[in-house]
Amino acid sequence: MDALEKYLHEHTAPEEPLLRELDRETHMREVAPRMLSGHLQGRLLELFVRMIRPQTVLEIGTFTGYSALSMAAGLTDGAVLHTIEVDDELEPLAQSYFDRSPHGRKIRLHIGSALAIAPTLGCRFDLVFIDGDKREYPDYYRMLMGDGGGEPLVHSGSVLIADNILWSGKVLQPAARNDRHTQALVAFNRMIADDPRVENVIAPLRDGLNLIYVK
Repeated sequence: MDALEKYLHEHTAPEEPLLRELDRETHMREVAPRMLSGHLQGRLLELFVRMIRPQTVLEIGTFTGYSALSMAAGLTDGAVLHTIEVDDELEPLAQSYFDRSPHGRKIRLHIGSALAIAPTLGCRFDLVFIDGDKREYPDYYRMLMGDGGGEPLVHSGSVLIADNILWSGKVLQPAARNDRHTQALVAFNRMIADDPRVENVIAPLRDGLNLIYVK
Protein backbone atom coordinates (compact mmCIF):
# COMPACT_ATOMS: atom_id res chain seq x y z
CA MET A 1 0.00 0.00 0.00
CA ASP A 2 1.55 3.30 -1.07
CA ALA A 3 1.36 6.53 0.94
CA LEU A 4 -1.62 7.96 -0.94
CA GLU A 5 -3.66 4.76 -0.66
CA LYS A 6 -2.78 4.58 3.04
CA TYR A 7 -4.04 8.15 3.46
CA LEU A 8 -7.32 7.28 1.70
CA HIS A 9 -7.87 4.29 3.98
CA GLU A 10 -7.05 6.30 7.11
CA HIS A 11 -9.51 9.05 6.19
CA THR A 12 -12.39 6.79 5.14
CA ALA A 13 -14.88 5.29 7.60
CA PRO A 14 -13.20 2.17 9.02
CA GLU A 15 -13.77 -1.30 7.63
CA GLU A 16 -16.23 -3.46 9.54
CA PRO A 17 -14.50 -6.33 11.40
CA LEU A 18 -16.50 -9.00 9.57
CA LEU A 19 -15.53 -7.51 6.21
CA ARG A 20 -11.89 -7.32 7.29
CA GLU A 21 -12.06 -11.01 8.17
CA LEU A 22 -13.66 -11.83 4.81
CA ASP A 23 -10.92 -9.86 3.04
CA ARG A 24 -8.22 -11.85 4.84
CA GLU A 25 -9.89 -15.21 4.19
CA THR A 26 -10.40 -14.38 0.53
CA HIS A 27 -6.71 -13.57 0.14
CA MET A 28 -5.76 -16.83 1.83
CA ARG A 29 -8.15 -19.11 -0.05
CA GLU A 30 -8.81 -17.70 -3.52
CA VAL A 31 -6.44 -17.64 -6.48
CA ALA A 32 -7.67 -14.21 -7.68
CA PRO A 33 -8.31 -12.21 -4.47
CA ARG A 34 -8.01 -8.89 -6.33
CA MET A 35 -11.56 -9.55 -7.57
CA LEU A 36 -12.76 -8.59 -4.08
CA SER A 37 -14.15 -5.03 -3.88
CA GLY A 38 -12.22 -4.08 -0.75
CA HIS A 39 -12.52 -1.34 1.83
CA LEU A 40 -12.70 1.84 -0.29
CA GLN A 41 -14.99 0.50 -2.99
CA GLY A 42 -17.11 -1.30 -0.42
CA ARG A 43 -17.65 1.92 1.51
CA LEU A 44 -18.47 3.75 -1.72
CA LEU A 45 -21.08 1.14 -2.64
CA GLU A 46 -22.60 1.36 0.83
CA LEU A 47 -22.76 5.15 0.52
CA PHE A 48 -24.42 4.92 -2.91
CA VAL A 49 -27.07 2.62 -1.41
CA ARG A 50 -27.71 5.02 1.47
CA MET A 51 -28.13 7.93 -0.96
CA ILE A 52 -30.25 6.10 -3.56
CA ARG A 53 -32.34 4.21 -0.97
CA PRO A 54 -33.23 1.33 -3.32
CA GLN A 55 -35.80 -1.27 -2.38
CA THR A 56 -34.55 -3.82 -4.93
CA VAL A 57 -30.87 -4.36 -5.76
CA LEU A 58 -29.30 -6.76 -8.23
CA GLU A 59 -25.65 -7.76 -8.06
CA ILE A 60 -24.16 -9.71 -10.96
CA GLY A 61 -21.05 -11.47 -9.66
CA THR A 62 -20.96 -12.24 -5.93
CA PHE A 63 -17.41 -13.62 -5.66
CA THR A 64 -16.93 -14.09 -1.87
CA GLY A 65 -19.64 -11.61 -0.87
CA TYR A 66 -17.75 -8.46 0.16
CA SER A 67 -19.63 -6.07 -2.11
CA ALA A 68 -23.00 -7.67 -1.33
CA LEU A 69 -22.40 -7.22 2.41
CA SER A 70 -21.26 -3.64 1.84
CA MET A 71 -24.41 -2.75 -0.07
CA ALA A 72 -26.67 -4.64 2.33
CA ALA A 73 -25.30 -2.52 5.19
CA GLY A 74 -26.79 0.55 3.50
CA LEU A 75 -30.21 -0.97 2.76
CA THR A 76 -33.28 0.05 4.71
CA ASP A 77 -35.42 -2.57 6.42
CA GLY A 78 -37.61 -4.37 3.93
CA ALA A 79 -35.25 -3.87 1.02
CA VAL A 80 -33.71 -6.90 -0.67
CA LEU A 81 -30.48 -7.57 -2.57
CA HIS A 82 -30.36 -10.42 -5.08
CA THR A 83 -26.79 -11.48 -5.84
CA ILE A 84 -25.94 -13.98 -8.56
CA GLU A 85 -22.70 -16.01 -8.75
CA VAL A 86 -21.94 -18.46 -11.54
CA ASP A 87 -19.22 -20.36 -9.59
CA ASP A 88 -20.94 -22.77 -7.21
CA GLU A 89 -17.67 -23.43 -5.36
CA LEU A 90 -17.85 -19.89 -3.93
CA GLU A 91 -21.32 -20.40 -2.45
CA PRO A 92 -20.32 -21.89 0.95
CA LEU A 93 -17.83 -19.11 1.76
CA ALA A 94 -20.10 -16.25 0.72
CA GLN A 95 -23.18 -17.72 2.42
CA SER A 96 -21.27 -18.33 5.66
CA TYR A 97 -20.48 -14.62 5.90
CA PHE A 98 -24.03 -13.63 4.95
CA ASP A 99 -25.28 -15.87 7.77
CA ARG A 100 -22.95 -14.19 10.28
CA SER A 101 -23.84 -10.63 9.29
CA PRO A 102 -26.77 -8.68 10.80
CA HIS A 103 -27.45 -7.55 7.23
CA GLY A 104 -27.45 -11.04 5.76
CA ARG A 105 -31.22 -11.35 6.02
CA LYS A 106 -31.50 -8.76 3.23
CA ILE A 107 -29.42 -10.87 0.81
CA ARG A 108 -30.66 -13.62 -1.51
CA LEU A 109 -27.81 -15.62 -3.06
CA HIS A 110 -28.45 -17.36 -6.40
CA ILE A 111 -26.04 -19.73 -8.15
CA GLY A 112 -25.97 -19.89 -11.92
CA SER A 113 -26.00 -17.65 -14.99
CA ALA A 114 -27.19 -14.10 -14.34
CA LEU A 115 -28.61 -13.99 -17.86
CA ALA A 116 -30.85 -16.95 -17.00
CA ILE A 117 -31.67 -16.10 -13.38
CA ALA A 118 -32.20 -12.33 -13.28
CA PRO A 119 -35.29 -12.28 -15.55
CA THR A 120 -36.97 -14.90 -13.32
CA LEU A 121 -36.71 -12.89 -10.08
CA GLY A 122 -39.87 -10.89 -10.73
CA CYS A 123 -38.23 -7.53 -9.93
CA ARG A 124 -37.49 -4.23 -11.59
CA PHE A 125 -34.32 -3.11 -9.90
CA ASP A 126 -33.59 0.31 -8.47
CA LEU A 127 -29.84 -0.37 -8.35
CA VAL A 128 -27.68 -2.86 -10.25
CA PHE A 129 -24.01 -3.61 -9.57
CA ILE A 130 -22.41 -5.35 -12.55
CA ASP A 131 -19.25 -7.29 -11.66
CA GLY A 132 -19.66 -10.62 -13.42
CA ASP A 133 -18.05 -12.16 -16.50
CA LYS A 134 -16.59 -9.22 -18.45
CA ARG A 135 -17.33 -11.02 -21.73
CA GLU A 136 -21.04 -10.81 -20.91
CA TYR A 137 -21.25 -7.10 -19.99
CA PRO A 138 -23.01 -6.14 -23.26
CA ASP A 139 -25.47 -9.00 -22.77
CA TYR A 140 -26.14 -7.91 -19.18
CA TYR A 141 -26.92 -4.40 -20.38
CA ARG A 142 -29.23 -5.59 -23.13
CA MET A 143 -31.02 -7.82 -20.63
CA LEU A 144 -31.43 -5.02 -18.08
CA MET A 145 -32.75 -2.56 -20.65
CA GLY A 146 -35.10 -5.09 -22.26
CA ASP A 147 -33.32 -4.95 -25.62
CA GLY A 148 -33.40 -8.71 -26.10
CA GLY A 149 -37.17 -8.85 -26.34
CA GLY A 150 -37.85 -9.45 -22.64
CA GLU A 151 -39.26 -7.03 -20.10
CA PRO A 152 -36.83 -4.36 -18.86
CA LEU A 153 -35.38 -5.15 -15.44
CA VAL A 154 -34.74 -1.47 -14.65
CA HIS A 155 -36.85 1.68 -14.81
CA SER A 156 -36.55 5.44 -15.11
CA GLY A 157 -34.42 6.52 -12.15
CA SER A 158 -32.55 3.22 -11.80
CA VAL A 159 -28.80 3.37 -11.30
CA LEU A 160 -26.34 0.86 -12.80
CA ILE A 161 -22.74 0.57 -11.60
CA ALA A 162 -20.35 -1.47 -13.74
CA ASP A 163 -16.98 -2.46 -12.25
CA ASN A 164 -13.57 -3.11 -13.89
CA ILE A 165 -14.53 -0.89 -16.78
CA LEU A 166 -10.96 0.25 -17.52
CA TRP A 167 -9.54 -3.30 -17.38
CA SER A 168 -6.06 -2.22 -16.26
CA GLY A 169 -5.95 0.30 -19.10
CA LYS A 170 -6.43 -2.33 -21.80
CA VAL A 171 -9.49 -0.47 -23.13
CA LEU A 172 -7.07 2.15 -24.52
CA GLN A 173 -5.24 -0.33 -26.74
CA PRO A 174 -6.41 -2.33 -29.77
CA ALA A 175 -7.70 -5.60 -28.36
CA ALA A 176 -6.10 -8.83 -29.50
CA ARG A 177 -8.30 -11.01 -31.67
CA ASN A 178 -8.71 -13.60 -28.89
CA ASP A 179 -9.10 -11.07 -26.03
CA ARG A 180 -12.86 -11.31 -25.61
CA HIS A 181 -12.80 -9.63 -22.19
CA THR A 182 -11.31 -6.38 -23.48
CA GLN A 183 -13.42 -6.47 -26.64
CA ALA A 184 -16.61 -6.80 -24.59
CA LEU A 185 -15.68 -4.00 -22.18
CA VAL A 186 -14.87 -1.64 -25.06
CA ALA A 187 -18.21 -2.52 -26.65
CA PHE A 188 -20.05 -2.04 -23.35
CA ASN A 189 -18.55 1.39 -22.73
CA ARG A 190 -19.45 2.46 -26.27
CA MET A 191 -23.02 1.12 -25.86
CA ILE A 192 -23.48 3.25 -22.76
CA ALA A 193 -21.96 6.38 -24.30
CA ASP A 194 -24.17 6.05 -27.39
CA ASP A 195 -27.46 5.22 -25.62
CA PRO A 196 -29.73 8.30 -25.30
CA ARG A 197 -31.79 6.51 -22.62
CA VAL A 198 -29.02 6.88 -20.04
CA GLU A 199 -26.49 9.35 -18.67
CA ASN A 200 -23.14 8.18 -17.34
CA VAL A 201 -19.72 9.03 -16.00
CA ILE A 202 -16.68 6.75 -15.71
CA ALA A 203 -14.95 7.17 -12.35
CA PRO A 204 -11.30 6.00 -12.28
CA LEU A 205 -11.58 4.33 -8.86
CA ARG A 206 -9.46 1.15 -8.71
CA ASP A 207 -10.13 -0.49 -12.12
CA GLY A 208 -12.85 1.96 -13.12
CA LEU A 209 -16.56 2.27 -12.37
CA ASN A 210 -19.11 3.20 -15.03
CA LEU A 211 -21.91 5.02 -13.19
CA ILE A 212 -25.09 4.93 -15.28
CA TYR A 213 -28.43 6.68 -14.67
CA VAL A 214 -31.53 5.54 -16.54
CA LYS A 215 -33.44 8.63 -17.69
